[in-house]
Amino acid sequence: MSEPELKQRNRSLTGKLWLFVAGSFAFGFALVPLYRVLCQVSGYGDQKLLTEAVAPATAANAATAPIASGADESRTVTVEFMANLPTVGNWEFRPVQATLQVHPGQLYEANFVARNLTGHDTVAQAVPNIAPGEAASWFHKTQCFCFSPQSFRKDEQRVMPVRFFIDRALPAYVDRVTLSYTFYDTALRVAAR
Repeated sequence: MSEPELKQRNRSLTGKLWLFVAGSFAFGFALVPLYRVLCQVSGYGDQKLLTEAVAPATAANAATAPIASGADESRTVTVEFMANLPTVGNWEFRPVQATLQVHPGQLYEANFVARNLTGHDTVAQAVPNIAPGEAASWFHKTQCFCFSPQSFRKDEQRVMPVRFFIDRALPAYVDRVTLSYTFYDTALRVAAR
């Protein structure tokens, strides 16, 4: 192989490698919108878990304060509450009420009950999920037991609140939102006091 031929092949290979690097870089950026589409379709992941705080609620399971833009009294959205456990028999975990009719822009509170049946002091963590996934951007929790791990004594039962509002900008075709939690025992034993 002659030297000019070798140089030509090297240039060709270098060009192909640069195209591969540029294509890989572009594919990396394309993964973000593809991931968002997958999350919207499946209802999992990429969901807003923490939001800006607003005035705290004062009464359990009741509307207490309008959010800055005010409540949309002409519209009602059904919020369903679900509680899941990854294992059977270690915990009791359930919502106090199964559904709540809410007006977008109004602050509400719902309660969940958890009871430690593990036979020892422990720490548990709730992981939330909002369905449909597209509603997650408009569902705002201002206070939630899911924000931090919860320490439980042996056989302790506790009522845990979640305060939330649905943004007025929620698309009109969404009239039902499900807030579900999976309650995990972290298997970290709390030292007896």
